[in-house]
Amino acid sequence: MIKFTTHRIHILVVDDSPEIREFLQDSVLEPAGYEVITANNGKLGLELALETQPDLILLDYEMPKMNGIEVLRALQGHNVAIPVILVTSYGSESVAVEVFRLGVRDYVPKPFTIDDLLASIDRVLKEVKLERERDELLNRLKSMNAELTQRVQELDTLYHVGKSVTALHEWDKLLERIVDAALYLTGAMDGALILLDSNTRQPTVRVSRTRSSETFETPDSDRNFLTQSRSLMMATPIQVGDQTLGALTVSNKRNRQPLTKHDQRLLRMLSDYAAIAIENSRLLAKLEAQREREKKQLRDLFEHYVSPAVVERILQTPENVRPGGVRQTISVLFADLRGFTTFTAKTSPETLISVLNRHIAVASGAILEAEGTLDKFMGDEVMAFFNAPLAQSHYAFRAVQAAKRILAATALVHEKLPPNQRLHFGIGVSTGEAIVGNVGTHDLVNFTVVGHTVNKAHTLQEIAPAGKIYICRRTRELLGDRIVAQALPPVNIKGQDEPEPVYEVVTIGSER
Repeated sequence: MIKFTTHRIHILVVDDSPEIREFLQDSVLEPAGYEVITANNGKLGLELALETQPDLILLDYEMPKMNGIEVLRALQGHNVAIPVILVTSYGSESVAVEVFRLGVRDYVPKPFTIDDLLASIDRVLKEVKLERERDELLNRLKSMNAELTQRVQELDTLYHVGKSVTALHEWDKLLERIVDAALYLTGAMDGALILLDSNTRQPTVRVSRTRSSETFETPDSDRNFLTQSRSLMMATPIQVGDQTLGALTVSNKRNRQPLTKHDQRLLRMLSDYAAIAIENSRLLAKLEAQREREKKQLRDLFEHYVSPAVVERILQTPENVRPGGVRQTISVLFADLRGFTTFTAKTSPETLISVLNRHIAVASGAILEAEGTLDKFMGDEVMAFFNAPLAQSHYAFRAVQAAKRILAATALVHEKLPPNQRLHFGIGVSTGEAIVGNVGTHDLVNFTVVGHTVNKAHTLQEIAPAGKIYICRRTRELLGDRIVAQALPPVNIKGQDEPEPVYEVVTIGSER
């Protein structure tokens, strides 16, 4: 869909003559401050009118596909009340009566003069209550009328140059483009951009550009005159509000071509574009630096808890990770090595740490593979949760899937270990509400979850035998027929009035 800016009046020109369309757009309407879109036939004009809802339509009568009256009837049929000026060489009293009956506000015969067309537009805009926009454009038009014919191309060039400048964000190229634009617009031989240091306020020449030309030899007296002549060199300040950022200078000392007041006006206008572009670039740099700092803080916070894929999603939408604590439904997993205390008493420290690390690495890898969040390691126990810090689909399934993967991966590790070093996990999984957030002090903080759901998962883990996965009723309900589970006797959970139904996971299917 075509979108206009909101602060300018929008005019749709519908005419099958490319010369007239180009003349109206480039020589009449855009210099007068209007935003223009064109169509070369009535059917396209109708489509654009319905799509863009312009403030005014300049409509030809004789066109291919749909003529002017057909377009007007179609607009009326769609209950669209856009003011229309008919601009045509075809006409009669009957046509005039018909088009005015269909809502045309004015009728301008071809050939027309610029003044006639602009006057017609002005009258119509008054009728549709656009006095403020009209007065602004008329005042601008009055100030430009004396030089309109010879300056339209220059002003159009300035518009495109300014647009090009403000679109640049790469700092060095932006500064060079500003000076190049100054040389192009004024025809000067030399140009420079001077910026004030934001801290010391000392001026520094950031860019100096020279246009290639023949060398002009002049007498010393002429050189002294050129040095003193203000018409051969000019400068304009680059300002944002009351703050001066620097200055833009141009010079024709080398070829003695005087710079005019019109050049001064163009340079001043370019300086306004430059000020906006420079300030935007600085603000963008600050914003990017702030974003990078925030991303680093988030990465430092989460890279030890979650998989790299989850970290990247957090960095893409950091606003989804709110500071402080939030209440959220999650699935919590606890996995603990059975017989570890006995194993500790009869094993050397070196072997103990090696075996523990191999088993903990298996559990961590399975959890991260399912995109869970590692909460903490407590000796031989691992805690993790799912559906936080970012929401996840099938989070309960992910938790049980991670539990199954822990057991399967542990079996593979055991193939490479002697029998006396083969330890087995007992695992508990519960689902429910918990508080998710950062817990700790200013110097030591941990991203964790707290609440009854956590306590329930820990209790299930404590009663789960080696190589078994116990889940709560809520987890069982969420998984439905994706698992085969065996019901066990309910257990008492601290802080819960009724005993909790318990299920042992036998097999799991695929995620759906």
